[in-house]
Amino acid sequence: MRAEQATEQVSGQTAERFDAAYYRRWYGRHPVQSAARIGHLADATLAMAKWWGIPIRSVLDVGAGPGWWGRHLAERHPKVRYTGVDVSAHASARYGHQCRDIAAWTPPKQFDLVVCQGTLHYVDDARCTKAIANLAAAARGLVLLEIPTSDDLDNGTIVANASDLDAHWRSAAWYRRRLRRHFTELGGGLHIPNNSPHHFYALERART
Repeated sequence: MRAEQATEQVSGQTAERFDAAYYRRWYGRHPVQSAARIGHLADATLAMAKWWGIPIRSVLDVGAGPGWWGRHLAERHPKVRYTGVDVSAHASARYGHQCRDIAAWTPPKQFDLVVCQGTLHYVDDARCTKAIANLAAAARGLVLLEIPTSDDLDNGTIVANASDLDAHWRSAAWYRRRLRRHFTELGGGLHIPNNSPHHFYALERART
């Protein structure tokens, strides 16, 4: 299994900042995340999908960065088709992703699992709203979102000296107002499209 490779014009507003220096700082000797932790998350996500009866045969990883999702799936779940996309030309070239800006790019097909971690808080309000709509267009099954919010910054969940704080800090409520137009929140960062045929117990869904 290999990540598909392609390039297209992306917004200079965010693309240029994610260069080799950015990756050395945040994914170098002391990375903000680790391949092992991403592996645990991937296994847990696929296990929950199996529990709910949602087949995961294809994964779109938006903001794929060092490509840990792709590497883990290749090793542990080789039948799953993986596509990694990233706005960074550096990351796309180095790790074999498609160079795409999710705020401007609508995926041409849908995926059983869409992953978007630590990406949406880097774009402004208008582009973030468009990105959420494009994620919804890509989603056939589950969506896994990790979005740092101003609530997390205020309550100490985010470790300031170990995090990139040069971002757009919006409240969780701001995101939820836009996400609920397209998704039902299941908890743990997992969401399901509102038009999904799958059924969930009331307490599996977040209260709206």
